[in-house]
Amino acid sequence: MSELSEITIAIQYKVNILLRKMKALEEINESLLSEIQESEDTVLRQIQVIEDLKSQNESLRIANSLLGSDDFKRETKLKINSIIREVDYCIEQLSE
Repeated sequence: MSELSEITIAIQYKVNILLRKMKALEEINESLLSEIQESEDTVLRQIQVIEDLKSQNESLRIANSLLGSDDFKRETKLKINSIIREVDYCIEQLSE
């Protein structure tokens, strides 16, 4: 009987250790999940900043070519032609 009680105590001790380890791992897991969420938010903000910068860059290229720079004249002409086609299409739609 003594052996049985020693085994039971040993098992209880090991279960308690496992429970403490499990709680510690759950805390680490929550911390890591929070860190992942923060990283995802940061990435989304950075993607938005990149898109804004690309848009600004395009606008600056067009403005630069309109001011007489030869570097982006072709792109600007294509963009203007595209806008003119869109306006013509809208006028057609309105006149129908």
